[in-house]
Amino acid sequence: MLPSSIQISGEPLSGAEVRDICRGLRDNAVRLLSLRGCRLCDRDFGRICRALAGATSLAQLNLNLGVVSSPSRIKQLAEALRTNRSIQSLFLHGSPLTDAGLALLNPALALHPALVALDLGDCMLGDEAINLICGLLPPDGAKSDPLKEGGLELSRNGDPGIQATAGLKELTLSANPGITPKGWSRLAIAVAHSSQVRVLNLDYNPLGDHVAGMLAVAVASSRTLEVLDLEGTGLTNQSAQTLLDMVENYPTALRSLVLAENSISPELQQQICDLLSEGEEEEEVAGGPGDTQERERAREPAAHQRSSSSWTGPSDPSSQMVLMTSGLGDSLLAETEM
Repeated sequence: MLPSSIQISGEPLSGAEVRDICRGLRDNAVRLLSLRGCRLCDRDFGRICRALAGATSLAQLNLNLGVVSSPSRIKQLAEALRTNRSIQSLFLHGSPLTDAGLALLNPALALHPALVALDLGDCMLGDEAINLICGLLPPDGAKSDPLKEGGLELSRNGDPGIQATAGLKELTLSANPGITPKGWSRLAIAVAHSSQVRVLNLDYNPLGDHVAGMLAVAVASSRTLEVLDLEGTGLTNQSAQTLLDMVENYPTALRSLVLAENSISPELQQQICDLLSEGEEEEEVAGGPGDTQERERAREPAAHQRSSSSWTGPSDPSSQMVLMTSGLGDSLLAETEM
C-alpha cells in the first residue's frame, strides 16, 4: 500500500485516533502527518513522537499552532528527530518555542539527514535563535554539527546516512518581532553564502528599510534564492528603490518578491514585478517547461474539516500556482518521489 496522509486541524484527538496515527506511522503507511492546532494530552503526544521516531515513510510533519506547547514536548520531539531519518519538511508555526526551546531542538535539526524545509514562524524567537538557525544554512550545503563545534564527539552507531546532513532549502521566520536588526544582519550574511536556500519567508517582522537593504545585498549574492517574502515588514519606497536597483542591475535566481502591506507605491511594486516576470520568461525559453512545473501553495492553509475518517488522500499534484506564496515543502516531496 502506498503511503497516505493524515490531516486533522483544530480538534481534540481521541485515544482511538492517536492509536490509529501511531499504527500508521509504525507500519510506514503515512507520508504526511498534519495535526495543526490539535489538542492532545502529554501522554498521547509522547506516544506519537515515539512512533514517528522510527517511521521511514513520513516526509512532512505539521505541528503548527501550538501543538508543541511546553518544554517537555520540545524535548520529546527532539528525541524523535534524533532517530528519524525521513522527515523532509517540519512545520512548527505558532509554537511557543522561544530561544531556549530552539536550543533544545537544534542538535536534532542540525544532524537530521533529510530535513530541508523548516517553518519557525511566530515561535517567539530572538537573536540567540538566529545564531542557531544560521548553522542550518551552511555555505557548503552541509549543516554544521553542534556537538562537534562544542568539542564533543557524537557516536554515529555505524549509520552512514547521518553523514549527509543537507542544509535547509526553505526557511520561514514570519512574525518573530523579538529578533533585532543585529540578528537579521547575521541571517542576511548566512543567506548570502548559503549554497542551498531557495525560499525565505520573513513576513510580518518589523524589519524596516535598513534590514531590507542588507537583504538586498544577500539576494544579489545568493546563487539559489528564488522566493523572498517581505509582506508587512515596515518597508518604504526607499528600500523598494534599492530592491528595484538590485533586480534591474544584478542577475539573480530571484523570481518572487512579496512586498504587500508595506508603504511602497504601486508603481514601484509593479516595476519590480515586471522585471521579475521578464526574468522568469527568459528562463522558461532557455530551460523549457520542465523548469517551471514547481507548484506553490500557502504555507499555513485554512483549517481542514474533519471527515468521517482521519485519513485523506495525497494532495493533487496538478493544483494551480498561488501567486506570492511558497509550498516548496510539497515540491521537495515530489522531487524525492521522482
